[in-house]
Amino acid sequence: MASLPKDGLHDMTLLLAKLAPATVGDMVALVIMAAMAGAYLFPEYTWNNPSPYRHIWYERPQDQDAATRSATRATRNIAQRLEELGKKVVVFWGSQSGTAESFAKRLARELSQRFGLATMPADLSDFDPETISSINEDKLAVFILATYGEGDPSDNANQFWDWVTKTASPSSLSSLRYAAFGLGNSNYLHFNRVVDFIDSALQEAGAQRLLPVEKADDANGDTEEDFCRWKEHFFAFLVSGLGIKEQEQKYEPMVSVVYDTSMEPIDLHHGEPAQPRGKGSTSKTQALAIKHVRELFTNSKRNCLHLEIDISEHPELVYKTGDHVGVWPVNPDQEVDRLFRVLGLAGDRDTPLSISALDPAVKVQLPTPTTVGALFRYYVEICAPVSRELARAVAEFAPSPEARSWVLELCASRDLYSQFLERNYVTLGRLLERALGDSDLVWSGVPLAFILENLPETRPRYYSISSSSVLSPRSVSITALVSNTALGDEEQTVPGITTNYLLAKSHAHHEVTISPSPAPGLSYHLPGPSDVLKEAKVFAHIRRSTFKLPTQPSCPLIMLAAGTGLAPFRAFIAERCRLQSMGRQVGDMLLFFGCRHPDEDCIYRAELAEMQAALCGKLQIIVAFSRLHQTERTYIQDKMAAHETEICRLVDSEGSIYICGRASMARDAGRTLGQSMGHHRGMDERQVQDWVASMKRTRKWQEDVWG
Repeated sequence: MASLPKDGLHDMTLLLAKLAPATVGDMVALVIMAAMAGAYLFPEYTWNNPSPYRHIWYERPQDQDAATRSATRATRNIAQRLEELGKKVVVFWGSQSGTAESFAKRLARELSQRFGLATMPADLSDFDPETISSINEDKLAVFILATYGEGDPSDNANQFWDWVTKTASPSSLSSLRYAAFGLGNSNYLHFNRVVDFIDSALQEAGAQRLLPVEKADDANGDTEEDFCRWKEHFFAFLVSGLGIKEQEQKYEPMVSVVYDTSMEPIDLHHGEPAQPRGKGSTSKTQALAIKHVRELFTNSKRNCLHLEIDISEHPELVYKTGDHVGVWPVNPDQEVDRLFRVLGLAGDRDTPLSISALDPAVKVQLPTPTTVGALFRYYVEICAPVSRELARAVAEFAPSPEARSWVLELCASRDLYSQFLERNYVTLGRLLERALGDSDLVWSGVPLAFILENLPETRPRYYSISSSSVLSPRSVSITALVSNTALGDEEQTVPGITTNYLLAKSHAHHEVTISPSPAPGLSYHLPGPSDVLKEAKVFAHIRRSTFKLPTQPSCPLIMLAAGTGLAPFRAFIAERCRLQSMGRQVGDMLLFFGCRHPDEDCIYRAELAEMQAALCGKLQIIVAFSRLHQTERTYIQDKMAAHETEICRLVDSEGSIYICGRASMARDAGRTLGQSMGHHRGMDERQVQDWVASMKRTRKWQEDVWG
């Protein structure tokens, strides 16, 4: 390395001596200036990447105490945990939406109350999977596993899935006795794949399966009844196969709910959402402003809204095209008031209370301390449908023989209860109200713990982002169909809670005029807890998705959508328009879109036409209208069959396939696409299945589906 000349070195030494701080004050000033310069020059290391410990300044002391207690007693060894707690049965759950988790907790509670078996529910992600091999043979394991997306395990079951299907050795589970139940939807190609694979892997590792695996099918809404049927089979096996005696079942709380008027408002959770699980893929929940709303269509039965949500005040929030927004719903005033009234709890609405587990194996997921008002409005799904099993259980607390008799007669058979649900909108409050008839009685004997244990906790509803992060990085848009399902001859409707909440927020927005709500009589506490949601704000967060555009803009696209499934494709096409305007070469795009009628619900029609013109022949849009003619219904798979040549050309050109919408649509459209490629390439059914699997494995075929 070259050295400075002697004279130059002398001059530099003199200069540094002059610049050196002469006093302590000069030194402090220099440090402050250096810090400010660093923050300005290197924002990615400062405000764009906040300290991981910043949250500590905002934690409630009681939250820190709870975290400390949890950390103290936590162990990742499930066998050790069972021994510590003296448990004989563990019910593992793998759940994405919360249904499998709810079933696992219900089963654990019933095994304890009905058979006297010391049982604990267990999140699969809480324990190291290899420790399952250490569970003693005198214990039982139950696996309740949901299949998510295209045959994938839920996020919390991923580690267990990898271990049991790839790492577990033969005979490593020879001491394990287990039963398994799967949750899935036959509209998906890989119906209940997760429970099938795990059941097979467990047996290959030497585990003993106690009875055949059974599966729930949500395609027709039968998950609850399927679970109840399997549960009775499992209980019968416990009696006949293992000689376990059944005892009289009586409700025993798993959590303690204690009113405490000594707590101050600052100590309480007033309705701010708990942070969503899966922290690696979701942002922190924030109160975000709806800055613009427009109506995409409206008629006497349906509304569809385009909402733009401002994230500019939260620099830590970022999204990519194809991600999702999770919106936290608020229960309508009418259902909140009804439940308070029918339970006789109106006087306790704002009384502080604490919730704690009576069993160390039970986790309290609800925020605590809080109030009953916050629980019913923000934290518990009081509008959730009431299962026949829950209706039968609540009869134990009936305030009169007549009310008890009415509920038990209603639950006497599956068919009778199903017929009742077909004609009536049934929430817990409505069921209890109906049972009372014209009497002035209230269900004051129902323990609050019973309600909190049996109703699911509130979870966010996810919407595909319909904006491009390239065009609007500080604003995300979503497309929401305001759904209201009509019931039988009594002309009742089941309102979509979150979409009607968003509609109510849109009504309150001062810049727009929105058509009347299709669910009249619903109102919401729009300012939110402590007025943090005033000025048209909602609690929301961003969830990362794998539903992404190819890295090469020149890659051809085949996009299949129905209804609001068009949302992410609006963003895809807009982003490619911008890239082309910048001189980038973009690939051909083929969009198949299904809706009812061109004058009713053909959303984003004008925008798509403008983008199609701007893309100069790169985009072809083919729309299927299912209600255009009274005698003929056309769906996207019909249009796909008619355009088989164009589809196969793009696939042969290394094109990528995207499907967004309901699972039934995705199933039918995917089958049609596979058949087209089979004809084109001369593949038999097995070869088509292998081709589809290969396309999905290499991310050339992606789906964002629901229902």
